[in-house]
Amino acid sequence: MEYFILGILSPVILNLIHLIIGVFIVLKYGNTFSLGFTGLSFLTKTGGLLFLTWLGVGYFDLDFKLYVPLLTFVWFTTHLIEAFVIQYFLKKNQNKTV
Repeated sequence: MEYFILGILSPVILNLIHLIIGVFIVLKYGNTFSLGFTGLSFLTKTGGLLFLTWLGVGYFDLDFKLYVPLLTFVWFTTHLIEAFVIQYFLKKNQNKTV
């Protein structure tokens, strides 16, 4: 159960939160402001991934040979989905004269 919660559900929720905030910023404040959030989200996602790694391996003593690849695969997959969704909104929101 810990593998599912920490390895699958947590990175999905982390990237879903970033996706919702990222789309909100693109639609409300524009593409340029979104670039700043992208840099900030890199730091928060890195911190979140490191925290989840520590929590799973260091605190719950999960098998790192199974947990870390599961965590990073799910995180990377949801990260790609988030990137394509935000890219769609960035293109939709761009200036028509460009």
